[in-house]
Order: sequence, then C-alpha cells, then structure tokens
Amino acid sequence: MIRTRQLSYSYPKGPALAFPDVDVPQGGVLLLGGPSGSGKSTWLALAAGLVGATAGQIEVAGKSLGAGSTALKKAGLDAWRASTVGFLPQKLHLSTALTVHDNLAMAQWAAGQAQDELRVAAALSALGVQDLALRKPAQLSGGQAQRVALARAVLLKPRIILADEPTASLDDEAAAASLALLQATAQREGATLVIATHDARVAEFFKGQIGVQCLFVGRKQL
Repeated sequence: MIRTRQLSYSYPKGPALAFPDVDVPQGGVLLLGGPSGSGKSTWLALAAGLVGATAGQIEVAGKSLGAGSTALKKAGLDAWRASTVGFLPQKLHLSTALTVHDNLAMAQWAAGQAQDELRVAAALSALGVQDLALRKPAQLSGGQAQRVALARAVLLKPRIILADEPTASLDDEAAAASLALLQATAQREGATLVIATHDARVAEFFKGQIGVQCLFVGRKQL
C-alpha cells in the first residue's frame, strides 16, 4: 500500500512541488499522470525512498518515508528497497557487460542476499525469457530487454512495482503488450502497481477496471 499526506519536495534552489494526497491499497493500481517535467519521476523517487520528502508524509508498504523520518538514514534502507520495491525505469539500465542471468544475480547481491539460482530461473521463466539467460543486453530486442528488466524488478517478490513511462517510444501494439505484462506481473506477485506516464494510451488501457486510481501531478508550487 501507499499513503501520502501533504507531500512535497524541493529541488536545490527551486520551488517545492506539492503532490495531492493518495491512498492505494495493496494490490491496487495507481496511474500517475501529468506532462513531462511535472514531477512524476520525483514522486516515484519519493515512493522508492531514493530521496526524502521536504514536507509531508509518505508511507510505503508500512514503512514511513516522510519528512523527518529516520528510515532514510538507516543502513537497512537499501535492503528494504531491494526486497519491497521493484523499479522499472524508462531507461532500463541493464549492465551491458553482464549476461541476462548475471543482471538478475547482481540484484540479489545488491540486496545482500545469497545467489539463488532457482529464484533467478523462476523469474526469467515467469516473464518468458528463460531462453535468453546467457545473452547480453545488446543481443536483445526492445521487448525482450523490457521483460528482462521487469524480471529483475520482481526477482525478490516486491510489494510495490514502480514503472516510469513504460510505453514511451512504443507503437500501439507494443504499448498494449507492455501494459498487459506489467498488470499480469503485479497481479501474480500481489503487488501494488504505480505507472508514471503522460501517454493517454495508458489511461485508455485501464479504463473501467476495478481498483485503478488516477493521480494528476501538475507543477503546483508552494
């Protein structure tokens, strides 16, 4: 679940961005809309504990990450993030020097966990890319790379999946496939799904579905 109250963030030498309050239950879907540069990526960074709020409260999967919280100062934050938050950035950031398998194994290492070959194999299989385990990212198509990145994001069975502009630069067919993949993966994991986007096709894909909320992020300044 994700809950925010009077959340805001200030960039150095810049105005504070104020975000509307939201309550997303576990397993729900939040569409974070707004034009490019409106603060959507900042909201995702706050939810992932990558930056700390200037003011207000944000609670993610039972952990308080709001202003004044000590959670951001604890050494265990990286491990919490690795095991709780699956992040799918717009730029997938797969290591070009590593195989698909080793990109996932590195995620386990980053979380301070022992390498678990069965879990890596299961994550790749669930996303239909088990046959690509020994390839490097340069040998993958765009759709294959996104599946690998999503397998890495959900490797540790996160409770929250954050996707930043997952349909950017995709044609209509590929965009629909990407959204269906995200939704199916979140449902399989029982995870809350947040998609940040300015693509109207995303709202259309989820239109009328139960458990889907929309939050428009504008550049409201304090």
